Amino acid sequence: MAKIDLSKPILDRNERLAAENRALLDENGIFVLDLMASPGAGKTSTILATIERLRDRYGIAVIEGDIASKVDAEKVKAHGIPAVQINTGGACHLESDMIRRALDSLSLADLDLIIVENVGNLVCPTEFYLGEDAKVMILSVPEGHDKPYKYPNIFQISEAVILNKVDTMHVFDFDEAEFEGVVRSLNPTSPIFKISATKGDGVDAWTDWLAARIEARKATAAEASS
Repeated sequence: MAKIDLSKPILDRNERLAAENRALLDENGIFVLDLMASPGAGKTSTILATIERLRDRYGIAVIEGDIASKVDAEKVKAHGIPAVQINTGGACHLESDMIRRALDSLSLADLDLIIVENVGNLVCPTEFYLGEDAKVMILSVPEGHDKPYKYPNIFQISEAVILNKVDTMHVFDFDEAEFEGVVRSLNPTSPIFKISATKGDGVDAWTDWLAARIEARKATAAEASS
């Protein structure tokens, strides 16, 4: 029996459009972060903490992906940061054509960093390249230390892992050593940043890493244009 893989044309089209996104971003020297996590892990609070640390150094915008609502985009806008809301209408991830439409509504010449808050999901966003420079995932302590066993792919592809809500470690049965061990077995080079986004603990180490990546992107763009 012949088998037809319907995912291939979808992914091929997504990759082509993502390459176009990447070319546009390269022209403007913009670093794009694709932030992935489960619902409730603290994506928006991490974004706000990141903005607070970096807004004086870089032009920042946020693309918010949700199945419905515009709550998170409004939170970002309240901090004076441009934000574009994408409602997927049921889709469990963002795709490159959605990102392109969002880019068209931003003043790219004013930006150094775009943070994409992907739809809350640990599976689908891993398959779709958006034109980003780095995928980073957030796990919160209440979700448990065994998440890497259940969703290994997202840990394997992430260039950094953020462990959020570490201030609640004493409340939950979270085995920090086991968590770090399995993450290292899946992704030996990915740094693990332990933070409390709402309290600010550990955020500087995370934003220092991100700032270094932004500077590297800017240097590459300057080299290409010289």
